Amino acid sequence: MARPRGAAMPQTDLPVRVLWFSEPAFSAGVERHKVEGIELRVYAVAKTVADCFKYRNKIGRDVAVEALRDAISQRKATVRELDYFAHVCRVARTMRPYLELYL
Repeated sequence: MARPRGAAMPQTDLPVRVLWFSEPAFSAGVERHKVEGIELRVYAVAKTVADCFKYRNKIGRDVAVEALRDAISQRKATVRELDYFAHVCRVARTMRPYLELYL
């Protein structure tokens, strides 16, 4: 569960890992979708891939690389979008070698 920096900790009995983001990283890439009359806010595919690289030590580098490969091969994100969100999430230097494979 992503929260902006300074937000209160959610109260729940469920096992949840809470992450605090800086404002640019929290608000960038939010898309709004209507599903059955309810507006949902979800992150763009390119933003999600950048977040995978940001938390690669927690989820595994192989998961981050596979997310990148899938996003490009399924044409769900462009290299330009991925590079933009890599800068927003401050992982551009980490992602650059992988992005260069697709240039």
